[in-house]
Amino acid sequence: MTRVETLTELIESNRSVERSLVYLDGEKDERRVSYGELYERALGILFHLQALGARAGDKLILFLNNNEQFLDAWWAAVLGGIVPVPVALGISDEHRHKLLRIARKLGAPYLYTDRKTFERIGQFAATTAEGPVFEAMRSRSFFADTVDDISRAGAVHRARPGDTAFIQFSSGSTSEPKGVVLTHANILANGRGAGEAAGFNTDDVPLSWMPLTHDMGLIGMHIFMFMHRMNVHLMPTELFIRRPLLWLQHVSRKHATILSSPNFGYRHYLKVLGDRSFEDLDLASVRLIFNGAEPISVDLAEEFLARMQPAGLARTAMLPVYGLAEASLAVSFPPLGRPYRSICLDRHRMGVGEAPPRVEHTSRDAMELMAVGSAIPYCELSLVDDADQPVAPGHVGHILIRGENVTRGYYEDPAANAAAFTADGWLRTGDLGLIDDGDLYITGRAKEIIFVNGQNYFPHDLESIALRAPGLELGKVVVAGVRPRGAQADQLVAFILHRADMAAFLPTATEVARLINEHTGLEVAEVVPVKRIPKTTSGKIQRHLLEEAYVEGEFAAELAELARLRGAQRAPVATSGSEIEAKIKAICDTELGRAIGPGDNLFEIGASSLKLIAIHEGIDREYPGMIDLTELFDYPTITELAAFIAGKLAQPAP
Repeated sequence: MTRVETLTELIESNRSVERSLVYLDGEKDERRVSYGELYERALGILFHLQALGARAGDKLILFLNNNEQFLDAWWAAVLGGIVPVPVALGISDEHRHKLLRIARKLGAPYLYTDRKTFERIGQFAATTAEGPVFEAMRSRSFFADTVDDISRAGAVHRARPGDTAFIQFSSGSTSEPKGVVLTHANILANGRGAGEAAGFNTDDVPLSWMPLTHDMGLIGMHIFMFMHRMNVHLMPTELFIRRPLLWLQHVSRKHATILSSPNFGYRHYLKVLGDRSFEDLDLASVRLIFNGAEPISVDLAEEFLARMQPAGLARTAMLPVYGLAEASLAVSFPPLGRPYRSICLDRHRMGVGEAPPRVEHTSRDAMELMAVGSAIPYCELSLVDDADQPVAPGHVGHILIRGENVTRGYYEDPAANAAAFTADGWLRTGDLGLIDDGDLYITGRAKEIIFVNGQNYFPHDLESIALRAPGLELGKVVVAGVRPRGAQADQLVAFILHRADMAAFLPTATEVARLINEHTGLEVAEVVPVKRIPKTTSGKIQRHLLEEAYVEGEFAAELAELARLRGAQRAPVATSGSEIEAKIKAICDTELGRAIGPGDNLFEIGASSLKLIAIHEGIDREYPGMIDLTELFDYPTITELAAFIAGKLAQPAP
């Protein structure tokens, strides 16, 4: 790897290297862009951005779903000293609201998107208090689908190592997102450290479906790989969600050596794979599969490795890792060539400063944790108690980090910065962990972040959404991520203070599930009535007590009664007889795994983002181009969808 000090120098030094970005847009549809072409295209995009008025130091929000358009714009911004700010496009209002909140926080950002997405943002903004923010951005917006000439080159800005390279914002639909500011030096230091720890070399072949708006996708599977001059293969996230089996088929065909995925990806792949055989799948080339971005399920890792073993996947390929945006990405890796390690500890002895005893895997109190190794080069980690004093090995502590890769702080957020750093410069990650035999194990989340489908959500954020249901008040709703015994991932559970009968609670439960699902795309596993919200003497909600009670089955009787009431209320599942309605119903029933009625609202019955995508895919096969994925929010029942499609079919062709 060539020693460079900025990302600007990196893309310039790589332009003559005979390596490419390979965009995999389908089973056999791929487009290869050489490093040199990437540089020339980025300069061409930069010309247009500068013609629009963007200058070094300005912020550019990237709101794109297309990997190729995203990376062209990303590197264009880097070359011009413009600060890119990636924001996930998503399919719900939560993502559009996040975009507008970020735009307001940035002051006067530029926006890089496509026309259709821009129009949808405008429609949503008009219904919120953020309308003026959108209007102010109108003259500073550039549309990727209108670029037809990139022959003229923009002017390159000479960045310095300490300049801001990009800003990555946290989740937040009702709260203010926090922007992690990363410099050129931060990212390059982390890339060097990860490369040394993982043995990256130019012969490696990475292949990723991770979104480029996620640090694991953008930094880990693109920038780090670009730094080490590999042929980088990128698969659209939406394609992976629709056709997950293509992921490892591409790996087999391309002889890929480096992959990555959170729990969500392994679970999604295995679910769709089912009992299928894979005689033509050859995974012997894979030497590393980074497993991170959310708490790691040992059972799921084992299931995936066992299932893929006949295809030649080595057990030593699974690399459980720990990282966070504030570290640029990577904090700790285990040694290469070692099968993963795990330990079982008493889940009830996980307090800060405690030394949880080991228990048998079969114990009902067992919490199995995955080893995530030790700090990579150029990064340090330390575990401390509540007084910031070091804890001994085997004791739970707050995880602190520092190093060349660690952020200087959050964008224009003095209060967050003051809380984030210790007096001697360590960053508080908000995570808890312990060290055993040299390995770090993550034991919990001091910040109480909920991880679902590889994304993190703040409980108070989801609670604010739930409070929109009639009759609910602050302090009477608690949202938590709970992992029942034997489950491979956290479930989203809402606890609501309710002391009346279950029949009176059912409408509230239905509305809370619908609101959270509609605004975030998350599926609520259960809405649980509780007679008391446990709190500390200072008024802080004790989520862990509700989580433990749920796992212990203390609400089983109430949940059974709610299920009985739902069954009694459910409308007949017969359709009106329309052929379109019948086809849509068959698709919905198949994807949801149960029969629903023509008037059932997809959000009220808990259709997750993944299920909505699958339903849209089925409808699009039957009626190509008739309905956009986002229009499921406008027509959320079978009856409404059928009527909408029937109306479009009745229109004369243009």
